[in-house]
Amino acid sequence: MTPFEDAKKRGLLEGLWYPDEGRSHPLVPFLYPLSLLYGMAVRIRNTLYERSLIKAQALPRPVVAIGNITVGGTGKTPLVMETVRLLMERGRRPAVLSRGYGGRRRAPVNIVSDGKRILMDPEEAGDEPVLLARRLPDVPVLVGPSRWRTGLEAIDRFGADCLVLDDAMQHRQLHRDVNIVLIDGQRGVGNGLLLPAGPLREPITSLKGADAVILTGSAEGSSPRSLRDLIGRSVLPSTPVLYARPTPVALLAGRSEETAAPETLRGEKICAFCGIASPGGFRRTVEALGGVVVSFLAFGDHHPYKEDDCRLIEAAARERGATMIVTTEKDIVKLYGFPAFIRNIHILRIRLDLGGDLAAFEAILGGKLGA
Repeated sequence: MTPFEDAKKRGLLEGLWYPDEGRSHPLVPFLYPLSLLYGMAVRIRNTLYERSLIKAQALPRPVVAIGNITVGGTGKTPLVMETVRLLMERGRRPAVLSRGYGGRRRAPVNIVSDGKRILMDPEEAGDEPVLLARRLPDVPVLVGPSRWRTGLEAIDRFGADCLVLDDAMQHRQLHRDVNIVLIDGQRGVGNGLLLPAGPLREPITSLKGADAVILTGSAEGSSPRSLRDLIGRSVLPSTPVLYARPTPVALLAGRSEETAAPETLRGEKICAFCGIASPGGFRRTVEALGGVVVSFLAFGDHHPYKEDDCRLIEAAARERGATMIVTTEKDIVKLYGFPAFIRNIHILRIRLDLGGDLAAFEAILGGKLGA
């Protein structure tokens, strides 16, 4: 699928799930019955687990689950990195468990990294696990259909004393000691409806099972009041609502180790491209750094890049007179097979900054894990 086809599909979903205030998309009444059926199935599943009619499997080490209740990017992977960093600073030996979305390897346990070497590529393991392996070089990263089985492997083989689950809000099969739920602080929960009429993967009431809700992309006080009120009605009074902002920390050059300040983009004519769930956020970040985006190509999330895509990007840069081509770290891990192309690419590295809420987040981890 070309970026133009992706944009058309994304535009339809944006209009459906995130309509202008006070408006409803004409397709909603037709999709709403399907949302009711989906919601019924989710509630039945959750009730079976909550009443222990289906028992979640427990690992002999504590588990931190990071996930969301909406479709799309909310900063889960950056928060996994930040959580692992905090745990390691406290002397813990974490391992990361991921579902490996998009990877073709279907073994019960797939070791993406043993904490020393990266052993799988994005085609085998999925782009996010490989990105985590690159950013967390001392941490084992495993993928597989059963997080319980991959967790046992991480404990037995690598001596992990805690497990961090990437994208695990809906993974009820495994007992979690800490549940962190992220919500896009700018887009919120859209029209508030469940799939397919809305972007929700879970009812809002599922937030009651969270140890913390983190609004990403916003600072305290800047999130829409309606969203704060909605969260306040949906979670326990004692559940903290924290704020985090994706913050550019470096600009990397191609495959080299050379780095520059993100502000290097200021005044440059930028051809930006990405294949992530929320491409608009990446474009806004580049523009906020002073980059002049003369061409922007948004591919589908987890897009598997091909030679034709590289030529398309280079042509777009030439035609618009771009002085730099910029992408994300999630995208670059899928482009290492095109060395001639990535020599001219810059990668914007992002870190999730908890700002003044960092101490509160550390206290949640410490209270639950003794970290």
